[in-house]
Amino acid sequence: MKNGVLRRFSFYCKMERDMKKKQPKIGAHVSMAGGLLKGIKRAREMGVECMQIFAGSPRRYEVFLPPEKEISKYKEAVQETGISPVYIHGSYLLNLASEDKEIARKSVESLKKSLGFADAIKAEGVVYHPGSPKGGPKDKAIEREIESISRVLAGTSENSFLIVENTAGEKKIGTGPEEVGYILKKVGSSRLKVCLDTAHSFEAGDIVSFEEKEIKRWLLKWEKEVQRENIVLFHINDSATKSESQHDRHENIGSGHIGRKGFENLMRIEKTWKIPWVLEVPGFENRGPDKKNVDILKEIRRKCIVNTMG
Repeated sequence: MKNGVLRRFSFYCKMERDMKKKQPKIGAHVSMAGGLLKGIKRAREMGVECMQIFAGSPRRYEVFLPPEKEISKYKEAVQETGISPVYIHGSYLLNLASEDKEIARKSVESLKKSLGFADAIKAEGVVYHPGSPKGGPKDKAIEREIESISRVLAGTSENSFLIVENTAGEKKIGTGPEEVGYILKKVGSSRLKVCLDTAHSFEAGDIVSFEEKEIKRWLLKWEKEVQRENIVLFHINDSATKSESQHDRHENIGSGHIGRKGFENLMRIEKTWKIPWVLEVPGFENRGPDKKNVDILKEIRRKCIVNTMG
C-alpha cells in the first residue's frame, strides 16, 4: 500500500515537471537603468524567466551600445540565471510610415541600431510599434511602412528578428491581423515576426472578451493572416479601458477590464504555451512591471497545471 502511494506521488511529480517544461515562460519588461548588470539583478529579484529591455531611452531615437566588457559580463550573467529569450523594445518615437522623410529616416536608423544592439547581446529580436498616417491616407502609410521595414532588414544582420506589435487603435497601423498580415506578406522576410499584446487587441476591439471561445477565435484569426510560427511573443497586459476604447492604457493583471479570469482562460489554451509571456504593466507601486505581477501569472500557470493533472 505504501509503495503504491509513493509510486503515484512520483508519477504526479514527474507529470508536473513535464507540464512546467511545456508551459509558457513568464517574464517582464525590465529596467536597464544603471547598466545591463543592474538590469539582470532586477530581473533575478523579479523572478522572471524571460525578459524585454530598452536599448536606450524610449523617448529618444538614439541607441548606444555598451562597452564590450559590460556585454561580456551581461552574457555570463544571463547564462547563469537561465533567463531566455531576451527581447529589445524599440523607441516610442518610431514612425516608419511617416510622410515626414526626416522622421522616417530617424526611425529606420534607430531600428537598425536597436537590431545591432540585439545582435551584440544575443537577444531574440526587436519589438516595435507600427507607425501612423497622422491624418493622411492609411493605405499609403502602410506602403511607406513596408518600404521602411525593407530598408531596416536590408541594412542589418540576419541574427535577430524584427517583431511587429499589434496596436490599440488611435488611427495607428496594425490594429488587426489583416493589416499586419498584409505587411508580412509584402515584405516577404522570414526575419519579420509578430508580437500580440492582449491589452491592445482588447482596446482595438480585435477581441471583445477573454472568454475561452473568444480567445480561440482571436488566435485562429491571427494564425490565418500571419501564420502561427510567426507569432513569437505575447505582451501580457490587463486593460485600464473597455473593449473597443481605442486607448492604449495598460493595467496590472486582474485589476483591469480583462481580469484575472481572462488570463486563466488564455493559459488553458495549449497553443499559447510555446510563446513567451512578457508583462508591460504599470506595477502595483507604479514603478513598472514587478514581482507581484510575475507571481500572479506564475500562480495562474500553477493552477492550470493542477487542473490539467486533475
